[in-house]
Amino acid sequence: MEKSHESTTIEMGETSKLERRGKAPLLGSTPAIAAVVGHNKGAAKNKKGIAIFDLVLRIAAIATSIGAAVGMGTAGETLPFFTQFFQFEAGYDDLPTFTFFVVAMSIVVGYLVLSIPFSIVCIARSHAVVPRLLLIIFDTAFVTLTTAAAGASAAIVYLAHNGNQDANWLAFCNQFGDFCQTTSGAVVAAFVTVVIFLLMVLLSAIALKRH
Repeated sequence: MEKSHESTTIEMGETSKLERRGKAPLLGSTPAIAAVVGHNKGAAKNKKGIAIFDLVLRIAAIATSIGAAVGMGTAGETLPFFTQFFQFEAGYDDLPTFTFFVVAMSIVVGYLVLSIPFSIVCIARSHAVVPRLLLIIFDTAFVTLTTAAAGASAAIVYLAHNGNQDANWLAFCNQFGDFCQTTSGAVVAAFVTVVIFLLMVLLSAIALKRH
């Protein structure tokens, strides 16, 4: 009788040990799974927030680039005093740099409009890599184009305001004040577009890094 009682006790002890060993990993894995799920949800939420902010920036960039293109394209002024043979007039198409500015900013506007659907796709599918990669590539290319147009036009605007004594270039903004004011505003709007482009590139880089 004593032998059977001992064997029963040992078997129960081993069974309880096995149960404890089997339950321990299950109890320990529950918080880990919850932590992973919570981390994934938080990352997806952050990516969606970045995508929404990117869309807002694109809409703002469309507004500033349209303002720059329209402002420069409508820049023109005719002085009130003129004769039958002479008329003093200034227009954006008198300077090739300003013409390049209008064409470049018009192209930028077209690109930004076409990029809106890709930005919306990034909001709907925050884990999508291909749309975000395409956006960062084309944004980088167009920020270069916008910077070139804005920088070249800024140099002309500076000469229009200040002239250059070494080259005997006279400042004509004293006579064509409205023309210079309009072109200066267009150049400022273009530089604002450049800053927005840089922010969009930065956001795309952060979103891709989180993948």
